Amino acid sequence: MRFGLVHRIMTDSLAALGVLALVTSSSFSRGVMAAILAILAAAIASREPWRQDAAERHIDTVSVIILTGVQLARATMGSASVLDLLIQFAVGLQLIRVATRKGAAHDQQIIVLALLHLIAGTVVGGGLGYGLCFFGLVVITPGALVLSHLRREVEGNYRQGARDRTGLPVDVPRILRSKRVVGKRFILATCLLSLPILMFTVSLFIVFPRVGLSLLLLNRRHGDRMVGFSDTVNLGQIGTLRSDPTIALRISFHELPNPPPDRKILHLRGTALDHYDGRTWTQSKKFQHNLAAAGDLLVLNAVPDVAKDPKMHLELEPIDPSVLFLPRYASGLRVLRDTNTPARITRGSEGELRYQTATGRGVRYDVFSVQPRRPTFRRLPAKFRDRHLQLPTDLTQRIRDLAVQWSHSAKDEITKIDNIHRMLRTQYRYDLDSPSGGAKQPLDHFLFESKRGHCEYFSTAMAVMLRTLGVPTRNVTGFVGGTYNKYGGFYAVRQGDAHSWVEAFVDGKGWLTFDPTPPTAAVPQSDIDGVLASLRDLFEAFSQRWNQHVLGYDLRQQISLFESLRRNNHGSIQLLARPPKRFVLGFLGCILALTSGYYIYRRRRQLRTADPTSGKPPSRHALLASKLYASLDRTMNALGVGREKSVPPLLHARQLAGDAYPQAAMIMDLTRIYTDVRFGGAKLTDRQQQLFRRQLRQLRQAKATDS
Repeated sequence: MRFGLVHRIMTDSLAALGVLALVTSSSFSRGVMAAILAILAAAIASREPWRQDAAERHIDTVSVIILTGVQLARATMGSASVLDLLIQFAVGLQLIRVATRKGAAHDQQIIVLALLHLIAGTVVGGGLGYGLCFFGLVVITPGALVLSHLRREVEGNYRQGARDRTGLPVDVPRILRSKRVVGKRFILATCLLSLPILMFTVSLFIVFPRVGLSLLLLNRRHGDRMVGFSDTVNLGQIGTLRSDPTIALRISFHELPNPPPDRKILHLRGTALDHYDGRTWTQSKKFQHNLAAAGDLLVLNAVPDVAKDPKMHLELEPIDPSVLFLPRYASGLRVLRDTNTPARITRGSEGELRYQTATGRGVRYDVFSVQPRRPTFRRLPAKFRDRHLQLPTDLTQRIRDLAVQWSHSAKDEITKIDNIHRMLRTQYRYDLDSPSGGAKQPLDHFLFESKRGHCEYFSTAMAVMLRTLGVPTRNVTGFVGGTYNKYGGFYAVRQGDAHSWVEAFVDGKGWLTFDPTPPTAAVPQSDIDGVLASLRDLFEAFSQRWNQHVLGYDLRQQISLFESLRRNNHGSIQLLARPPKRFVLGFLGCILALTSGYYIYRRRRQLRTADPTSGKPPSRHALLASKLYASLDRTMNALGVGREKSVPPLLHARQLAGDAYPQAAMIMDLTRIYTDVRFGGAKLTDRQQQLFRRQLRQLRQAKATDS
């Protein structure tokens, strides 16, 4: 294996893993992530020159100064958080160093930066992508450090002008191209050093759980608005709906049918909006009241029976606004206590529930359903009724007329609601590219011109038309449901499942939920299927386990783990005291299999080193001679006259004699001893062994004298 190539691959791998650890853990946009990865690929692909022109020597310094100036300017003039600026600066430093490196010293800087990126990744995120990068860094770092040290030693000899007996300097590029400096076993052995490091790191993690977070996270921005879910709805601002596969929350049910349905419609309510100005839905009243802390049971409708009522467990990712999502028949909820992210629950206007944490991280909570099913929100005080009947001043008359036309035969409010609900679902078409958003009156254009739009048009049309008939309504935003993940046993609710629907108030029944969007569109979406969907589900299931047992590891989980180990140890003691026959037979079978495997390995190794003429395994003398000649090979390589694998030992010794190399005669004597014993069947005497070792010391002393 070529020394220089192996070293560069390891160093480039560390640089890439360090950058990925930050990129996957941070909040970069997709465009910025693509640009970073493209620049990293170009920097890795660039050829490292041994000597650079004078004009190119200070490119790295100038680049760092420019990067520093840009980040300082953004910090003083822009709105970016300090943490994001520091992350981008760290990534930029690595890209500059990889693109402008000029030797072992710079390679060591790349390794140090990669390790710093690994540490920073634990602060800004630490998801499953970071975990994979962490494992790769731990495995590669020992070998990269050793090879970097070797290269630094070689380059140090070059700079000091070390010369051999021929008067020639050490040829560093030739040594870097050599295949005899490092071998597969050397690389494997150095990489295996990562095992005790990894075990020690895991032990520290288990014993000392994460209990603190960086202050830099306090003012950090937590993602962009998800179109389809927000605390405002603007009909003229159409974004990319149904196209974002990012998971917003995971839902696990206490009981599921067998097999579970692939898709589940849940209508998870986030917030409700009561004021419509002809284009935008907002909340006319904004207030928040503290309700409960994490761990407390919050009663919403009727006091739930925690032991018997149906329960669903939700894991909410960081979201803005920080709203808790509830199904329509929720009776109560409990946010699980987490020492890493303590949370408080507040109630806002229109019945929305929000969580507050110091870090803005997501939360985990249980929701209980009421039996028999009753709407969660059942009251509408008289003083609030008028604001749920508010209409824009420029509402067209034909919208009022259409509402009357569709409900003229209705005898009660429920029938009116059902008629308008049915007409919208059957007479209009779902379309993400509706032209109505650019119209002066988007709702009027949707109902009478385009007759196509996305969920926000359908919910707005139903809410406004019912208000013209005297039925209080509000526009609800949340998530329609999720798709089942067979590997994790949960329903994945994606940002693309964001949805809008209507709540209408009926006297004696409370707020009832209606979804006027056509049925084919008002279901959880999945943009891929088949093998790709299975791979995505597998990755997301691993991510959930990682979030639960690594990112969410706290004092509570630590105590539970130790109690489980104590119970298992007690069972292990009983097992050892009275081992069953099946256990004994299995143990003996493992020993037999290991012994057989070792014998087969030794036999194959002997056959690989067998004498080519007789086919018999080498004798003890031949093995010892081979070991001595391997020492001679390493010494010649250190002297700068190493032998290529394709060159036979005697031919190499003759070439050195032909080149008038000062130690050629000594090397020829030792080579003849080796060939006579290894291939001629001669015995290696004690005198020859002493001669071999003495002359090897003389060769090494000659190297030290030349240095």
